[in-house]
Amino acid sequence: MNVFQAMTTFVAVVETGSMAAAAERCSMSSTMVGNYIRLLEERVGASLLRRTTRRQSLTPFGAVYFEKCRELIAMLEETDRMAQAAQTVPGGKLRVTAPVTYGTESLTPQLVDYLHQHPMVDVELVLTERSVDLTEEKFDAAIRLGLPAPSTLICRRLGDYRMTLCASPDYLARRGEPFTPMQLQAHDALSFPYPASSPMQWAGREWQLEGSKGKVVVDILRTRAVMNSTQALRKAVLAGMGVAMLPADLVREDLRAERLKVLLPDYRLPTRPVYLLYHKDRFSSPTLRSFINFMAGALGGIASQTR
Repeated sequence: MNVFQAMTTFVAVVETGSMAAAAERCSMSSTMVGNYIRLLEERVGASLLRRTTRRQSLTPFGAVYFEKCRELIAMLEETDRMAQAAQTVPGGKLRVTAPVTYGTESLTPQLVDYLHQHPMVDVELVLTERSVDLTEEKFDAAIRLGLPAPSTLICRRLGDYRMTLCASPDYLARRGEPFTPMQLQAHDALSFPYPASSPMQWAGREWQLEGSKGKVVVDILRTRAVMNSTQALRKAVLAGMGVAMLPADLVREDLRAERLKVLLPDYRLPTRPVYLLYHKDRFSSPTLRSFINFMAGALGGIASQTR
């Protein structure tokens, strides 16, 4: 048995509150989490968790063992950081998280170039819309869209995340091309269900554009489809289902190939800032430092040029 992995899994179960959540954090199945806990209990010869159908809690010995495991894991991680900081050449593993579309369309192509330049570095990229906790979930860096909440993390701005209002040539041939914002009301809208907490939550009921005479707000009269995947929205727009506001990164190649057409090019859509977040004390690591500096240059250039 990998004792360190079993301890890490046990700590994840306690910190997240369930084996299912621990499985997600540790990137393994719930069955494997249960196996690690069982094998760890067999190793120490005592129960660590009390399990019922509704909840689980630490046994008295489990509480003491949990604190010791956390101390040991922290000590080993600090040792790893010291070893990385002593290196002159970037190497080892980086854990990075980013939003799904941005991570797929913008980050991954640059990640390929980064890894070519740094062959001793391995990267684990987790794409999720969830705002992960870098400390608890052991991430080295995170990319976030929008202004991050106040924290002790360093926030390095990469640029702006831009949206594009577009439709397929086939759809426009059938329905006509809008030449003023208000003409959009005659068209079928396709939208993404932003949560109420998102600064983009208005996008499900209206489109906001900025022209030479100021801001224009267009109420959506007919939402033909709502999809919680930008990839699905892109497919729907390509199929001629309607008009959508999509991430510019996602449709860049479609626009170049004229599979899609930008609508109202003289108007701008709202943007969101893109930030790279990391712990201040981790910047001494040549591996993380090389990643941050590379992405600041590469993604900053993309964000400023995207339209």
